[in-house]
Amino acid sequence: MDHQVIDSHCHLDFPKFNKDRDDTIQRARKIGVDQMINSGVDPKTNISSLELSQRYEYIHATLGFSPHLSPEATDERVRQMLAFIEDNVARIVGIGEAGLDYHYFNSNAERNRQIEVFKQVIELADRYNKPLVIHGREAEDVALGLAGHLDKVIFHCYGGDLQTMRNIVDAGHFISIPTLVCFSEHHQEIAKEAPLEHMLLETDSPYLSPRKGRNEPAFITDSLPWISYLKGIQEMDIAEVTRKNTIRVFGL
Repeated sequence: MDHQVIDSHCHLDFPKFNKDRDDTIQRARKIGVDQMINSGVDPKTNISSLELSQRYEYIHATLGFSPHLSPEATDERVRQMLAFIEDNVARIVGIGEAGLDYHYFNSNAERNRQIEVFKQVIELADRYNKPLVIHGREAEDVALGLAGHLDKVIFHCYGGDLQTMRNIVDAGHFISIPTLVCFSEHHQEIAKEAPLEHMLLETDSPYLSPRKGRNEPAFITDSLPWISYLKGIQEMDIAEVTRKNTIRVFGL
């Protein structure tokens, strides 16, 4: 492969990579994935994401707090999590993933707590002028309403409706297309409609593999022929523009 591409969202610190982490990273580099952004989801993975970014100069960390944790998290736990992000804010390229997940949480109490915590994360991103990486499952419109005023917002693994996608890009923000685009008709529709100037690419490794088993950053290249076909734009241009978008939004 002769064009370079960035995996804008992966979890290389997760246990699924314990046996062959470095090999996985080098495989991606060999095939043209020249940078990777590793996202924390909780206190433990925030630490391991930072460690990865210190070990490899081409891996960057974002520190976050998954909405899956919010309903159970005490105010003290949230305070500690925000303090950790704040203490390390100079060493990260973004804040997140954080946001709302209405797929797994459907009571008003749970959703309201997610919103409460998310607002504090948004405030932090605003204060330090850091890009915010949003997990917005089945709540993309609500998340946009809360965070849309920020300078830089990335809807990671975007799976919402087309109208919300248009609202996101009209506000100047970005949507990230996951390797799901290789087999999900809905994500193919999104990739076809989304303007390339507002698009990032991601694997969300170890999840959402376009092949059997575990996903890994090298597989981001599987997305290129699909997006190329859907948009009628050359693979090389898709790799290059999404790469430039990622560099710009995260300040790499």
